[in-house]
Amino acid sequence: MAPKSAIAPTENEWHAQWAMYSDSERFLFDEWIAPATLEDFRDKIVLECGCGGGQHTDTVAQVAKNVVAVDLNTVDLARQRNAKNDNVEFVESDLTTMDLGRTFDVVFCIGVIHHTGDPDATFDRLYQHCNPGGLVIVWTYSAEGNAMVKYGVEPVRKAILRFLPRRLLHYISWLITALLYPIVYSIYKIPILSFLPYYEYFQNFRRLSFQRNLLNVFDKLNAPSTKFTTATKCREWMSDERFEPATVSINRYKGVSYSLVGMKRR
Repeated sequence: MAPKSAIAPTENEWHAQWAMYSDSERFLFDEWIAPATLEDFRDKIVLECGCGGGQHTDTVAQVAKNVVAVDLNTVDLARQRNAKNDNVEFVESDLTTMDLGRTFDVVFCIGVIHHTGDPDATFDRLYQHCNPGGLVIVWTYSAEGNAMVKYGVEPVRKAILRFLPRRLLHYISWLITALLYPIVYSIYKIPILSFLPYYEYFQNFRRLSFQRNLLNVFDKLNAPSTKFTTATKCREWMSDERFEPATVSINRYKGVSYSLVGMKRR
């Protein structure tokens, strides 16, 4: 475990987010970890890096032998959600510096690495905590396809939104979500307009509940920091020196993210 002085300051925005919202859309988890499946976790010793509210922890705990779930900000909330799972251990630590003193059969990080202070250092920690022959699974926002968020939303968030009370930000997110519905269900259903930004992404919008779409909007406005991952960076992380080449998968998901899966070299 990293010494206390090495741990980054707690980001209260994440605790507020997972105290207000929950995520129960299982199909997203399945698609984000593909081509891996939940069966790849069966009877395995698993490390989850960035457990948030504990929804993915609960999913994996149903099949895994043991799960260690790490988060700097939300361990108390995730522990409550997983109170019935006696095969889960929660650890409060910074993913960029953590040293758990053990390795795991599967290491996964869903929607978190791009929010850490140093994604490269975080990926190194994920890799170091994986057994030879084990799986590393990462889902991350892509730099490609996210110009509107990077250059439109992020400057507004940094200049204004981060200073607002989280409850007010919730109402702003609710309004934005509601305003998106007529657009997503009209313009974004016209095939000849598939060139529009986020055309693929909004296909998921139509599959999700209002509350889950609200969470997506709030997440974009609430995240203390976001570092978008390039295709080049994905290939660097999943290099042949680290992973068995035949097992590596770098999949673009809905035009705005990457799913990375690979078996660590033995």
